[in-house]
Amino acid sequence: MSEQEFDVIVIGSGPAGYVCAIRCAQLGLKTAVVERRKTLGGTCLNVGCIPSKALLQSSELYEQTAAHLGHHGIEVKGVDLDLATMMKRKDKVVDTLTKGVAGLFKKNKITPFYGTATLTGKQTVAVADDGEEHTLKAKTIIIATGSEPVSLPGIEIDEERVVSSTGALALKQVPKHLVVIGAGYIGLEMGSVWRRLGSEVTVVEFLDRITPTMDGDVAKEFQKLLKRQGMTFRLGTKVTGVEATKSGLKVRVEPAKGGDSETIDCDVVLVAVGRRAYTGGLGLEDVGVVLDSHGMVEIDDHFRTNIDGIYAIGDCVRGPMLAHKGEDEGVAVAEIIAGQAGHVNYDVIPGVVYTDPEAAGVGKTEEELKAEGVDYVAGMFPFLANSRARTYDQTAGFVKILADAKTDRVLGVHIIGANAGELIAEAAVAMEFGGSAEDIARTCHAHPTFSEAVKEAALAVGKRAIHI
Repeated sequence: MSEQEFDVIVIGSGPAGYVCAIRCAQLGLKTAVVERRKTLGGTCLNVGCIPSKALLQSSELYEQTAAHLGHHGIEVKGVDLDLATMMKRKDKVVDTLTKGVAGLFKKNKITPFYGTATLTGKQTVAVADDGEEHTLKAKTIIIATGSEPVSLPGIEIDEERVVSSTGALALKQVPKHLVVIGAGYIGLEMGSVWRRLGSEVTVVEFLDRITPTMDGDVAKEFQKLLKRQGMTFRLGTKVTGVEATKSGLKVRVEPAKGGDSETIDCDVVLVAVGRRAYTGGLGLEDVGVVLDSHGMVEIDDHFRTNIDGIYAIGDCVRGPMLAHKGEDEGVAVAEIIAGQAGHVNYDVIPGVVYTDPEAAGVGKTEEELKAEGVDYVAGMFPFLANSRARTYDQTAGFVKILADAKTDRVLGVHIIGANAGELIAEAAVAMEFGGSAEDIARTCHAHPTFSEAVKEAALAVGKRAIHI
C-alpha cells in the first residue's frame, strides 16, 4: 500500500474532472485524478459524446453516398457498408482523444490513479486497483463521477439486444428494426445513426412531443424532418415491458393516459430514458456528504458540499447533464479553490442534438417566457432563404431569436438546421455579454454563410429582415 499527499484529488476524469484537474494544475496545485476506467475521458470520450459523433458522421457520409449524390452529377454504384471498419474508425477516434487527455495530464504534471475510489475520511481517498491499494490525502476533494444510463422498471439492459447508449455504439450488425425508448437527445442521435445504415426505427416517447426541453417550434419542425427521413414516432405512449424470444424482442406499449396495449416486434431495443448521477459506492454517506432524493450531490452556489473541503461538479450535481456544463464547472471550482472568482452562467448553456439537421438552443424557450409572463418579441428566418444553405442543399429549418420587448436584450435563441451546433455559439456570446437583437443585426456577417440566417433572424425581431 502506498500513501501520497496532494493539494487536490479529483474523482472522475470526464469533461468535468479532467478539465478541473488541468485548471488546478495550471494554478499551481499538486493534483491527482482517480478514474475507475483504464482510460481517461469518462463517459463522454469513451462511450458517449465522442463515439456517437464519429458514428453520426460516418453514417451521414454513407447515406449521402448511397442516396443523395446523383443530383450533384455524382453517380455512385454498388455502395457497400463495412460496419466493422466504421466501428474501428470510431474506436480509433476515441483512442486518440483519450490518449490526448493522458498527454495533457503528463504535460501538466497531474498524477492519474486507475481504480475504484472510496472516501475514507474528509481528506482521504482509498484507491483499489487490481489488488493494489493506494491512500491519497488532500485538503480538497472534488467529486466529478458523472452519470450512468437508467432503465425502466422490469426492463433489463444486457447491452446486446436491449441496450443503453453504450451498447448502441457497439452493435455488431445493423438491426432490422430498432425500437428507441425515449425521444431525447441520445435516442434521436443513435436512432439517426442506425436508420441511415438501414434500420427501421420506431421511437416511443411517454410525452406528447419529442425533445421536451427544447423550444416548441423547434421540436415540431424537428419531428417533421425526422419523420420525413423515415423515423416512426409513437408519442404519448408508455412502454410496459420487453419480452425476449428466440426470433427477437416484443415491446409492450400502451397509451400513456390509459388504453389498450399492443406489441411492437423488433430485434434491438435502445433504452434512452435518461441518466442518473453516478454516486454509489464512493463512501459519500460515510463521511456525511448529503445527497438529494435523486442521488445527486447537494452543493451550494460555489460547488461546496456540506463537508468542508469536499466539492462536486458535472453530471453528479444539479443542472443539465452536458459535457460543456461540466467543463465550465471544472474551471470555476478550480479557480475558487485557488482563491479566485470562478463562476458559471447557467442561463447561457447551449444544448445541441447532433442529428441531420442539427437542433440547438440557448436561453429561454418561448414556452418558458410565456409561463413567466415575460413580454418578448420573436424573430424567425428560414434557411430556405439563405443562399449558402441553397448551394449546400441544406435548406431545412430556421433560426428563431427571442428578445425582451422593451430592452431588446436577447433572451433565447433556437436553431434547427445545418451547423446549428456551431451557429449557436454566436448567440451564446451575445447573451453572455447582455447583447441585444440589434447588436447581432448590426454585426457584419460574411456572405454567403449559414450564419447570415442568425443576423436575419435578429433583423426579423425588428420586422426588418431583408431576404424574406
